[in-house]
Amino acid sequence: MKSTVLIAEDDTVQREILADILLKAGYQVRAVPSGREAIDSLREETRDLLLTDLRMPEMDGLDLLREAKRMRPDIEVVVMTAYATVKTAVSAMKEGATDYLAKPFDKDELLLVVERALERGDLRRENRQLRELVAADSSLGNIIGECPVMQKVFDVIRRSVTVASTVLIQGESGTGKELVARHIHFAGPRKAKPFIVVNCAAIPETLIESELFGHEKGAFTGADASRQGKFEIASGGTLFLDEIGDMRLDSQTKLLRVLQDGVVERIGSSQQRHVDVRVIAATNRDLRQRVESGDFREDLYFRIDVLPILLPPLRDRIQDLPLLVAHFREKLAKRLGRSVPALEPGVIDAMRRYRWPGNVRELEHTLEQLFILCDGDAIKLDDLPEKLRQRTQQPGQFELPAGGIILEDVEEDFIKQALSRSGGRIKEAAELLGLTYKTLQYRLKKHDIDRKSEESAVKPKT
Repeated sequence: MKSTVLIAEDDTVQREILADILLKAGYQVRAVPSGREAIDSLREETRDLLLTDLRMPEMDGLDLLREAKRMRPDIEVVVMTAYATVKTAVSAMKEGATDYLAKPFDKDELLLVVERALERGDLRRENRQLRELVAADSSLGNIIGECPVMQKVFDVIRRSVTVASTVLIQGESGTGKELVARHIHFAGPRKAKPFIVVNCAAIPETLIESELFGHEKGAFTGADASRQGKFEIASGGTLFLDEIGDMRLDSQTKLLRVLQDGVVERIGSSQQRHVDVRVIAATNRDLRQRVESGDFREDLYFRIDVLPILLPPLRDRIQDLPLLVAHFREKLAKRLGRSVPALEPGVIDAMRRYRWPGNVRELEHTLEQLFILCDGDAIKLDDLPEKLRQRTQQPGQFELPAGGIILEDVEEDFIKQALSRSGGRIKEAAELLGLTYKTLQYRLKKHDIDRKSEESAVKPKT
């Protein structure tokens, strides 16, 4: 839904021109000739932005600004004045104006200022809501876990909150990397400043540098106006670079310079702008392996890997599943506005047997689906989706011999078989076994297996 704009302008011609420009740009617009009528409009309905002239009879723009902010603290206000002096601009800003326009201004300038003011409003609202979310939850927000591996993760997160060092969060999709980043920011000293998210994998390669560092007007085709990059917008706060492992090498070089020197250069400009930004990076890729393959700069890797946080997949902390289910039950009850059905004991057992490739995110979505579709007071095994009702034994698994087995020997054989099939590559072997890279490394040491030796080949037990 497009943003709503209220225009207060006593000049009829100017008012109609402004309304026409904004309507054609897709905004919902109401235009009134006085400050009093603007106040009446704000009493009737919420508006995202107020565009007001400073010089109007009866109630001038500054009085309207003060009253609008009292009534609607979240509203963004842009003031227009033909008397554009430092004094009038500063007065408006002190009273809460987001920006101002000096008459005469053109269509492009108007649209740019309106768009920028609305973007700032969105960021402010999101940051306030997130601060409230963190304050309302436990000391680590929505990050839940009691198992030993999660307690170690919590320890690093708590230490990360109080310092400004760069953090690298690694883990599979759905393990909660962004939750951790948000907690570090909103529980720390930068919580009143912006928290800006950039998904490096979702932005086209041709636009990533413009998105991060900004550009000047005319820097490239389509650059119709100068624009701040995310580093400038996040100055004083935190920039969360999600999926940093997908960033191309030339962009990595420029990112490294910003991290080292604390300055950015917009595309099309040689001017250096200083920024004070804490960077938290995240990836579901093995960055060490990408360094070895030449796809990720080693110096950038060491620069961002100051405080490493490795989030385990849900299958490696399955003992936390009942705790997570209880947490999501409470969360969903609030969201859905009703009590949620209970889970019969067999349901939890079935959930424990499932591998959860989508991790905690998949668990939450599955529970929401179950709670919405359930007709009774409790969810039974038959209510579960097919993926959870499949037999524990998968195709290709062996039956337990009548004489029994030595579990350690079976585990060692499967590890060697996976290494043989993957050519000794641990990451591929781990995927074949359904293990994480770190877990397989631990089991290689446990069984004293050399992945590069001839002993990795499968040999029958005697």
